Amino acid sequence: MSHQHHGGPGPATSVVDAPRVALVGSPNAGKTTLFNSLTGLRAKTGNYPGVTVARYEGVLDTPAGPFVVEDLPGTYSLDPISPDEEVVAHALEQAHELAGLLVVVDATNLRRGLGLIAQVQQAGLPTAVVLTFVDELTRRGGRVNPEALSRALGVTVIPVVAGDRRGVDALRDRLTRLDAWPAPPVPPPTDPADVTAWATSVLASAQFAAPDPDSRTGRLDAVLLHPVWGTLIFFVTMFAFFQTIFLVAAPMQGWIETAFALLGDLARDTIPIRWLSAFVADALLGGVGGVLVFLPQIALLFVLVSLLEGTGYLSRAAYLMDRIMATAGLEGRAFVALLSSVACAIPGIMATRTLPSARDRLATMMAAPLMTCSARLPVYVLLIGMLVPPEAGWGPIRFQGLILFGLYLLGAASAMAAAWFFKRVVGRNSGVPLPFYMEMPSYRLPRAKTVLISVWDACRAFLKKVTSIILITTVVLWGLLNLPVQGADALEAAGVDPTDEVAVATYTIDNSAAAWVGRAVSPVFEPLGFDWRVNVGVISSLAAREVFVATMGQVAAASDPEDPAAALASMTYEDGPRQGELVFTPPTVAALLVFFVYALQCMSTLGVMRRETGTWRWPAIAFGYLGVVAWGMAWLAHTLVGVLT
Repeated sequence: MSHQHHGGPGPATSVVDAPRVALVGSPNAGKTTLFNSLTGLRAKTGNYPGVTVARYEGVLDTPAGPFVVEDLPGTYSLDPISPDEEVVAHALEQAHELAGLLVVVDATNLRRGLGLIAQVQQAGLPTAVVLTFVDELTRRGGRVNPEALSRALGVTVIPVVAGDRRGVDALRDRLTRLDAWPAPPVPPPTDPADVTAWATSVLASAQFAAPDPDSRTGRLDAVLLHPVWGTLIFFVTMFAFFQTIFLVAAPMQGWIETAFALLGDLARDTIPIRWLSAFVADALLGGVGGVLVFLPQIALLFVLVSLLEGTGYLSRAAYLMDRIMATAGLEGRAFVALLSSVACAIPGIMATRTLPSARDRLATMMAAPLMTCSARLPVYVLLIGMLVPPEAGWGPIRFQGLILFGLYLLGAASAMAAAWFFKRVVGRNSGVPLPFYMEMPSYRLPRAKTVLISVWDACRAFLKKVTSIILITTVVLWGLLNLPVQGADALEAAGVDPTDEVAVATYTIDNSAAAWVGRAVSPVFEPLGFDWRVNVGVISSLAAREVFVATMGQVAAASDPEDPAAALASMTYEDGPRQGELVFTPPTVAALLVFFVYALQCMSTLGVMRRETGTWRWPAIAFGYLGVVAWGMAWLAHTLVGVLT
């Protein structure tokens, strides 16, 4: 993945021949944050290894001209054991493409960082060291003399503190004089024993004093990383997380629904052309607007995730879940990929590049779509709202939040089961288990700017999806739901009053191309309680899961423009043995919820899986096995809830 962006003031110069500088550093050293500060980009970062699994690049404009800055994946060593580390090693092997290297080192872990510096300097490129977290080092009673460290290493050392532009500005100034960067007369040693002795000598020359253990972090970790109490706190935190999504977002969702309802009425009243007013009111406002209603839930989801990540708690969750991952035969890196899939399966599948074992990569990739992504959230909120009233609960605990929490747990447990299965199906394991490092950053208050950027990026991605994939699909659906056009003769023959707009819209949809498709697949979905309109929604969601909501919105708006939600809840079967019965009964809603837990209804996910595996075989297997499991589990849910109710 590549990006280009002009960060900061400067001349608008072509970057084709601009010098290229690469950022190299271990996970959590602050490398991506530095990259964002230099280029103005907002690359995603996290407090666990394996998030940055591709090469990001941006453009830094300086008075001396533009520089291309490349953010390489985090790595502890240039001896690659996973695909993302191979990216770093390959980049340094292509030394002729680079004008210089910036090695980002955490001052609190300086000894370990020196090992990476020793390896990087073997490339023979102009190199500078960027020293991060110097303030954290001082706060914990440690010290380092950057000037003395620079003399000991023989390269430029620039301290940078988060939130302080002086270090970044100094680095930008040094880049303009890249040809004048000093270099050690003799490169550091490469033998591990010699590197250890060399590092000890450098630390002594740099007047380095190791920081004291972070007592506050230690006290919190004693509880939060406890096998029993830590796990319990994690689940309580997640439970409160989903309760909050419903309690806080519900009022804002109501405001958006009211606004779109008013806009729909306005479109019907002011647009004189019937088909155009129906298109604007039903396709654009009823369909796309029906998805935008869930923007508050999406925003709140990422507010909470960003807060958990910014405080340093998310890495603790990764550590706790590493023990659970072991039951599926997977290592901690696999949790990183599955955790990434909670936002979207695409970065989750890409994050499997951090796994050294091809067998583990494939097993994790086949499980990632089962993690509940944000695209499912609008579908879940819509269906849960029809299943349980908002006020239902025990005191402050709402049943809606409880069901949502259960769906996320079901997805996670199913992902573990799928990983366990494919780990054993793919083939025998070989080799010795490789080391997995997971750092625990100090607890700190998250920066408001970081949280806001994270939420804005998530909302922007959601809005982009709504105005592209979902909009196009919604327009196509509107055409399928309204074609062929029913003439006055056909309406009169069917006993429909041509002046009754609702009756005409209902008749048109019942005799549309979409209705033909929905009825054609009815034998497949009838045991789950789905009628042809639900079938159309399920099929349309192959473009994007959220389109299911848009489809139901269009259908409901056609039958009751004033109150689509009520129309959806009161929808009945139009023919067959269940004619006149409600469609969205508890068994049918439960079947739909479970179906969306398992079904792989995202073509983008299949495309990324094809790119990562190099074949269509595994995406086809994933689509097939998840479709079969989705149908089977939905049938089971429909049957059990039918018995209970």
